[in-house]
Amino acid sequence: MASLMFTDCSSSTTSRLIHLNRRSGTFLLRQCVGQLRLQTTASGRGCCIRSSSSPISAISADTKSSEGAAIVIDGKAVAKKIRDEITIEVSRMKESIGVIPGLAVILVGDRKDSATYVRNKKKACDSVGIKSFEVRLAEDSSEEEVLKSVSGFNDDPSVHGILVQLPLPSHMDEQNILNAVSIEKDVDGFHPLNIGRLAMRGREPLFVPCTPKGCIELLHRYNIEIKGKRAVVIGRSNIVGMPAALLLQREDATVSIIHSRTKNPEEITREADIIIAAVGQPNMVRGSWIKPGAVIIDVGINPVEDPSAARGYRLVGDICYEEASKVASAITPVPGGVGPMTIAMLLSNTLTSAKRIHNFQ
Repeated sequence: MASLMFTDCSSSTTSRLIHLNRRSGTFLLRQCVGQLRLQTTASGRGCCIRSSSSPISAISADTKSSEGAAIVIDGKAVAKKIRDEITIEVSRMKESIGVIPGLAVILVGDRKDSATYVRNKKKACDSVGIKSFEVRLAEDSSEEEVLKSVSGFNDDPSVHGILVQLPLPSHMDEQNILNAVSIEKDVDGFHPLNIGRLAMRGREPLFVPCTPKGCIELLHRYNIEIKGKRAVVIGRSNIVGMPAALLLQREDATVSIIHSRTKNPEEITREADIIIAAVGQPNMVRGSWIKPGAVIIDVGINPVEDPSAARGYRLVGDICYEEASKVASAITPVPGGVGPMTIAMLLSNTLTSAKRIHNFQ
């Protein structure tokens, strides 16, 4: 049985660190999605991942599929469709005004997980025709060096989006660096002005954080009605939970947020027509928590020990998929659900930025 330790991460970070100690069989997970602070063990037994199905035309949060099992919301297929749409628009923009959207990434340090994320983003850019820029700085670089790179990209007309890969080294002021990114190029959506506009009625943010935006996009692409529905967001992080709740509220859902101090979370969750789980605890939400016919978006990516897997572990979500899929009307798998959508939304935000800067319709 794997021992999992979860650490509260109140800062804005999309990084997840998974460390496997093969001698002790212990995983150390720093999951920066929720506000939950606890130490627990989980094997994930009884909660398997099923393969994805093709997108469907419509799902109601009040009905279940005729077979009695939830329809799988295929994030991988939706993300591919979005990337295809972006490819067409990038090509049209290049042919019409000679401009190619550009995304710049600043990577500080030599964390393997961060380097992998950056590499995947570069591949994604290449696949749709977006030009990618990259600056790599040493772990012991000064905050001033990072700010200088940010400033350079702010002033570069060929760069339309800037992403600072998180987490940053501990000696740096993360908020100070994120705030230095031009709001017009804040494709991660973390600038306080973008978050502030998202929170205010009658105001429109220039960009929305990619993972929450991907969650809502999945609901839209599957024609899942949000207006008037009861929605529960599990987790209140700056990067997923809080903006996801704000987006649902903008869609006229009645929103409740479950966090580490919430009393009777099962009862509150059981009232939800739509659940977005982003807390970083494997299989936390069981089938008994779920209202029959609810729609579930699982943001969690958690490793649990699995000797039969090539890597010695497998990834599961915050929802017990095996149980939830028998109760819900629709559910995202892990992996293959929200994950592919996050990068697709980053590409979408970059294209939107380029169009806005160049006044291209």
